[in-house]
Amino acid sequence: MSELNGKVIVVTGGASGIGREASLQLSAKGATIVVADFNEEGAKKVVSEIEAQGGTAAAYKVDVSNGDEIKALIDFTAEKFGTFSGIFNNAGIGLVKPFLEMDPASYHRVIDVDQHSVYYGMYYGAKKMVELGVKGTIVNTASIYGTIAAVGSFNYNAAKAAVVMMSKSGALELAEHGIRVVGVAPGFINTPILGEDEAAKKFLAEQHMRGELIEPEKVASAVTFLFTDAASAINGTTLPVDDGFLSFKTK
Repeated sequence: MSELNGKVIVVTGGASGIGREASLQLSAKGATIVVADFNEEGAKKVVSEIEAQGGTAAAYKVDVSNGDEIKALIDFTAEKFGTFSGIFNNAGIGLVKPFLEMDPASYHRVIDVDQHSVYYGMYYGAKKMVELGVKGTIVNTASIYGTIAAVGSFNYNAAKAAVVMMSKSGALELAEHGIRVVGVAPGFINTPILGEDEAAKKFLAEQHMRGELIEPEKVASAVTFLFTDAASAINGTTLPVDDGFLSFKTK
């Protein structure tokens, strides 16, 4: 497949989970990938996987909560590969606490990583695209919890709701430059972030229509599609990848 030949795409949180799968799938369609993650060794491993399947990629260590580091990441990408076509703002964390135990440090940590990093990726990414004359694509990872509330997730709910609106507002403002902005809202994904409690994972799985956790490659497939020209009419919206959770949740 060569739908993304010539495209250079940054994937934050690319060392594992959805980010790893997206890096592999985007590469398989011809894109050059910069795998950006705080876990540099993990990012390098994904690069090796991409190269083993015949793709081109580079690893980059980044703290996504630091705007200067995101700017440097974008600059590195454009300088190394000669262009910059898009960014998947995917890096994120969770920190579950009851609201009355959610001290300012706990609140700001999640906001900094899950919300502010998306702004930095959009801002510096769009600036670079305009500078280069590239009509690119920005995809942001939101969540089902950007739409509904969950106990213990005040910070996460706030951050992901902001990502939904930033995707809408960014698309509106950047349309004149030919830059498209979309979001994805995953349901409960089968990654280590869910922990090892099998009963808890079973409960989460049962929230989906099929009663199963969603594998990260399913979200990555949606993300990869959103970067292609076939998705050019999808703009300013956030696509649920939740197996019906937001439409049919009963528990």
